[in-house]
Amino acid sequence: MKQHNNRSQCKYKRVVLKLSGEAFAGPKGFGLDLNVVDSIARQIRDVAGMGVQMSIVVGGGNFWRGAKGEKEGMDRATSDYMGMLATVINAMALQERLERLGLETRLMTAIDMREVAEPYIRRKAIHHLNNGRIVIFGAGSGNPYFSTDTTAALRAAEIGAEAILMGKQGTDGVYDSDPNKNPDAKKYEQLDYLEVINKGLRVMDATATTLCMDNCIPLVVFDLDVYGNIERAVKGEKVGTIVGREEDGPENPDDPSRK
Repeated sequence: MKQHNNRSQCKYKRVVLKLSGEAFAGPKGFGLDLNVVDSIARQIRDVAGMGVQMSIVVGGGNFWRGAKGEKEGMDRATSDYMGMLATVINAMALQERLERLGLETRLMTAIDMREVAEPYIRRKAIHHLNNGRIVIFGAGSGNPYFSTDTTAALRAAEIGAEAILMGKQGTDGVYDSDPNKNPDAKKYEQLDYLEVINKGLRVMDATATTLCMDNCIPLVVFDLDVYGNIERAVKGEKVGTIVGREEDGPENPDDPSRK
């Protein structure tokens, strides 16, 4: 993959992009909308072309959620494993779209399925990133009772990612209440990890947020539907909501050190 010489413009050089399963469904609400997947793939291509090392954790909520099965009387562990398999469907779809764009990818799964993916090995994932490949992590963490948000935090810590980019569908950041129901909902520009936990804000679950806090990994929450937002987030521009320390806030474009 040809890379441009503008990596210096980026605040983050290695990232984990967290994509919910719902993002793959688009307006359909269920299954795969390949037009949406294509748009996501093109945004990833743009960022990877800048020399940023891209890894991706995908959810599977557009097909199945472990908690949903449990509510309907299913064994929670079994239901969670079903959700992990759903993430692999999304991961394979994204991989196929990325490779259509000429990008080199590797799909790694926490559940062994060698016919379609490599088993997740931390050192191998880092090797792929260092060689300019896009790494997609499927099947969650391989453990029931843990969300793909926690997987994103775990993989980010393991591979030394500088940030987690959380692309949301139709949501341009974190609010104190649901902006679709409350027209007076307040959007947060920046939050501390403990604020997210103490206020019960729906950014990540508490386990994932704590893992990010312990490893000083900032989160950037932004609207995935706006084309180019992944690139803006990587550059450290003001987009969405930052969760982290004060110094993790948006870059000042007038800072001479950025020139």
